[in-house]
Amino acid sequence: MQKRVSHDWDDSADVVIVGFGAAGACAAIEAAGAGADVLILDRFSGGGATAMSGGVVYAGGGTPYQAAAGITDTPDAMLRYLKLEVGDVVSEETLRKFVDSSVDMIAWLEKQGVPFDASLCPYKTSYPSNKHYLYYSGSESAGGFRDAAPPAARGHRTKGKGTSGKVFFARLAEAARAGARVRTQTFAQHLISSNGRVVGVSCTELSGWAARRHRVYAKYAAKPGLYVPFLRKTLNRRVRKLEQRYGRTLRVEARRGVVLAAGGFVANREMMREHAPDYRKGLALGTAADDGTGIVMGADAGGATAYLDRVSAWRFISPPSAFLGSLAVSSAGERIGDESRYGAALGHDMLTKHGARGWLFVDSALVAEVRKQLRSQTVWFHRLQTRFLLGRERVSGSTVEEVARKAGIDPDGLAATVEAHNIAAASGKPDPAGKPAEFLRVLDAPPYSLVDISIKPSLGYPCPMLTLGGLVVDEQTGAVRRDDGTLVEGLYAAGRTAVGICSNSYVSGLSLADCVFSGRRAGFSSARV
Repeated sequence: MQKRVSHDWDDSADVVIVGFGAAGACAAIEAAGAGADVLILDRFSGGGATAMSGGVVYAGGGTPYQAAAGITDTPDAMLRYLKLEVGDVVSEETLRKFVDSSVDMIAWLEKQGVPFDASLCPYKTSYPSNKHYLYYSGSESAGGFRDAAPPAARGHRTKGKGTSGKVFFARLAEAARAGARVRTQTFAQHLISSNGRVVGVSCTELSGWAARRHRVYAKYAAKPGLYVPFLRKTLNRRVRKLEQRYGRTLRVEARRGVVLAAGGFVANREMMREHAPDYRKGLALGTAADDGTGIVMGADAGGATAYLDRVSAWRFISPPSAFLGSLAVSSAGERIGDESRYGAALGHDMLTKHGARGWLFVDSALVAEVRKQLRSQTVWFHRLQTRFLLGRERVSGSTVEEVARKAGIDPDGLAATVEAHNIAAASGKPDPAGKPAEFLRVLDAPPYSLVDISIKPSLGYPCPMLTLGGLVVDEQTGAVRRDDGTLVEGLYAAGRTAVGICSNSYVSGLSLADCVFSGRRAGFSSARV
């Protein structure tokens, strides 16, 4: 919502940033570096979806880590690949700027203290183990993409154990705090305008014991609440009660501008129902703050929105990498697509074309190889998911037709699919679904199994999702645009609150890279007004 101006300010700054994740931290660093007095407001304690992420930054064109790992890459090759993923969601000029600044972006992140490493993952994976920090994080080596540009590993994972987004954010947060003030447990809810210009933010702020309790509830709602929906729902309900009962109104003046970097709206069931109804069965990747408040605030101030129907749903089947030799099939027994593509492509096709249903067809030899790779290629959550899939979600049979009947899919369709695949794999002919030759294997060792990978509420094999659309911004400055193309004065947006590089199609690391790119742009521009 939008409120009219009040001069009874409780705090003020040149630049006020709403949201303290990657985009907000990068905006703060750049705005402070440009000489602005900067204040960051965060509903919780900072981090958001960034701290919960894998800490992967999509970068290429010849980074020092690519060079050290023996990876040859050029900006032109990176651009040709990203054109296929990004489409026309941003201009070619902006995409070229993003690509050409990629090497410098890694250097800038290193300057803020973010650590990377050149240890190249030797197998295709959705997320490398703690032994590797550079990998193919998209569909670069999948059929159709490698024809456009030579494949190159561009997934730069922050060096840290487990899901290393917490390390990525911690280093950015430390750098941001060196030049900016931060008010946590402060829920920005309304923009304040005067004569058509955004001049401040109205918030609900907690203090004392209520703030401390709010901080604890939010922490555990994020993790382990991310994996335990009942716990998350209960704790988030308590978070809202604290805000409603004990929050005090705080009015913050923004003398030069407001930067909205409050994340997406995957935690807002109403917005998901309205804009992306097919994606409500997944695991909301983010916190309760990813409720679309930043997008709604910007829209109420006159900003245009776009691509709100774009959601990334991750149906990863590797690691273990042996699963790339399986066949992803529908209830009709037909191939869903090239199994070596990025997991979001598989998830998208399952949701939009196959009613969220899907199975992996495997034989006994492939299952044995999966089990062998389980410890060497995975981190803890991969191991839990694989054991769940090979246990509860698997049915087996001595023939293709038998296992199809047990799974409830069409036996004739599956038999025809397996036969066509095996003929191609044995003869060296192109795979019917376009899967590259190095991932092909003949599946003819009974017993056969079908592993259910359908997208459904599941603790054992959840489907993480995040929204990709948001406020339309000027691609030179990050200023929010109206439907008629004019700018909302004093208002900027970045990260998943805004339309950006990854708003058409997501691959691992592209959202964090866009948060850095768009956050720095908005921070610098807002400070220079």
